[in-house]
Amino acid sequence: MAHLRLGDTAPDFTAETTEGKIEFHDWLGEKWGMIFSHPADFTPVCTTELGRTAQLKSEFEKRDVKVIALSVDPIEDHHEWIKDINETQNTTVNFPIIADGDRKVAELYDMIHPNTSEKSTVRSVFIISPDKKIKLTLTYPPSTGRNFNELLRVIDSLQLTANEKLATPADWKQGDDAIISPSIGDEEAKKRFPDHKTVKPYLRTTSIIK
Repeated sequence: MAHLRLGDTAPDFTAETTEGKIEFHDWLGEKWGMIFSHPADFTPVCTTELGRTAQLKSEFEKRDVKVIALSVDPIEDHHEWIKDINETQNTTVNFPIIADGDRKVAELYDMIHPNTSEKSTVRSVFIISPDKKIKLTLTYPPSTGRNFNELLRVIDSLQLTANEKLATPADWKQGDDAIISPSIGDEEAKKRFPDHKTVKPYLRTTSIIK
């Protein structure tokens, strides 16, 4: 199958989860979404990641993001794993985990990389906008835990630039100056961003974030 690319529509699917059966697009509704995969239940790095996601529930809600995880193990294992996650990470898992035993979702999202494993999913992240478009993809090796502060930072940038003709510079975080899109002329830039600074004709910044 073809690789999913930025701007592609996130494939829809029906799946059993720890919170019941879902139709993915209907479940997502008009919200942003983050789907992230795990190679198997009862794995150490993923246990910490699912715990951290649960701890950040309010941060995802603040950004209107629905989170869903995936593993190819069966639903019964998911429920047992959740007990371990809650215990070891001092939290309560508060989002669904997809039971993808037939690997249908994993194959839809190209999460099976044969050179890594022919049976397990790689550790992928997809950020999906309310119009169901893929806005970000990341794939991590088994040994490296995901940085959830970075995922939140990227979501902040995506949400900002979705509605304004802006971009965000290296290491940007909420509250920092943004870059005005080159597609905006100087006159329009003055009207929309009266505080803007011209560093170079192609590099203009503003602190006014609407």
